[in-house]
Amino acid sequence: MSPAFSELRDALRQRLGVVADHELRDRDPQAHLERLKSAAARLDAAIAQLPSHCDKDLRHYLERQSYLKALARLEEADKGPE
Repeated sequence: MSPAFSELRDALRQRLGVVADHELRDRDPQAHLERLKSAAARLDAAIAQLPSHCDKDLRHYLERQSYLKALARLEEADKGPE
């Protein structure tokens, strides 16, 4: 996997992890919001670094903010053909 796609995968995992952190959200909503903003900025930067010719389905998922589907697509591509 290229560095751009690795960074995208990691950024997606980070953002999804922050969204799923209900304990932090309940305990400290402001800290949760700050982490979410940081994760979103990292994800936006990773998306901006993608080559223009990348997988059209991946682009579609990212544009629609279907981040679970985008992550699954990256992980599927990383496995390669079985």
